[in-house]
Amino acid sequence: MSVVKINVLTVPAEQREVLEKRFASRAHAVESSDGFEWFELLRPVEGTDTYLVYTRWRDEESFQAWMEGPMKSAHQGGGEGAGERPKPAASGSTLWSFEVVQQAGPKGE
Repeated sequence: MSVVKINVLTVPAEQREVLEKRFASRAHAVESSDGFEWFELLRPVEGTDTYLVYTRWRDEESFQAWMEGPMKSAHQGGGEGAGERPKPAASGSTLWSFEVVQQAGPKGE
């Protein structure tokens, strides 16, 4: 059974472009991770400063392996001598977790 992880990011208006550029230039490590199924960055349209980062995984173990490996490495920066790590674009973050119990796609022709 697939699991969905939604990272809820509070992003002030002046940081939106920064956040989107960082996601656009990321190393794409998630796409090649074992058990990864889907990614979407959802921009708020009106009335909120909350972005949603949607990922779907084959199982909880696949997500945890990515969190402890590629994700952790990507968010720690380049190590000593690599310069100061950029300030986060988001001012807050919450992780929501779900199990997929039903799903549907477009009807075939």
